[in-house]
Amino acid sequence: MTATTTPARTSSKKPNQTAAVLWRPLRRILITLPVIWLVVSVVFLLIHIVPGDPIVQMLGEGATASDISTLRHAYGFDAPLSEQYLHYWRGVLHADLGESLRLHDSVTHLIAQRYPYTLALTLAALLLGMAAAFPTGICSALHRNRWQDRSLGVVSLVGLSFPNFALGPILILLFSIRLGWLPVSGAGLGLSGTTDFLLHLILPALTLALGLAAILTRMVRTAMLEELNQDYIRTARAKGLSETTIVYRHALRNALIPVFTILGLQFGSLLAGAIVTETIFSWPGIGRLTLSAISNRDYALVQGCILAIGLTYVAVNLLTDVAYTLVNPRMRS
Repeated sequence: MTATTTPARTSSKKPNQTAAVLWRPLRRILITLPVIWLVVSVVFLLIHIVPGDPIVQMLGEGATASDISTLRHAYGFDAPLSEQYLHYWRGVLHADLGESLRLHDSVTHLIAQRYPYTLALTLAALLLGMAAAFPTGICSALHRNRWQDRSLGVVSLVGLSFPNFALGPILILLFSIRLGWLPVSGAGLGLSGTTDFLLHLILPALTLALGLAAILTRMVRTAMLEELNQDYIRTARAKGLSETTIVYRHALRNALIPVFTILGLQFGSLLAGAIVTETIFSWPGIGRLTLSAISNRDYALVQGCILAIGLTYVAVNLLTDVAYTLVNPRMRS
């Protein structure tokens, strides 16, 4: 009797387990949908609340009322706000974000040209920040309250104290003007010239990465100290495991959960900081394009740039949430 019922129980559990595994990522995506709706709605409403008329800005103060009315009708600014909102949503769903009032080009095309540069800058800064933060944070935790820990604490505090707009010119003066090692601004030959592009990428990426590395160093140190004091670490040492295995295979893996949370949040800060950094280094990214669109009151372009940054932030947080289950098996149970 038992032999016949046991396989039935096992087979009934497997579909349930499979359904649970499939439901988790689907649930995260469903939770993200209201966030996307809120981002699109806020971007649309904020731009319309900002004072100023883009049509008057484009035509100039000497434009006649009939010219202003004709151009406003051509861009759909004379329609009710609800109608404009539905029209904007239709455009978003079809990847049609309108036309730039100043550049007379598709907003989608302009963003597609600049977005890879900002993405490359942000990812390079993220990798540099992680490469600097993880070794220093682990070293600081392993030498708690010693001279190594205090020295790294002072360095991270200095990194937190320097904003991007102050650090960028200092790096230009040191590495470009005084030493002549790296180019001052621009992206060189762009994405087509790999070596030249990477040389131009170093300084702006380093400017963004230093602040991130300072935050991550302190976060890695705190997380590692908490894990190194757990009972399972003492058990691993009692079993005779090597210190390298204990630190990097056990403690670090469990310490990555809060660090991943900070990484997801800091990615949005990197996108915001890229606006200032791209302006300092004349980097042809979406941040510099946003600043130019704001100064020219180019409503459609401002909406498109902010929407691209906001949706990127939402997507990164979704990927961070999914990465939890890959980093820590306990999150899958």
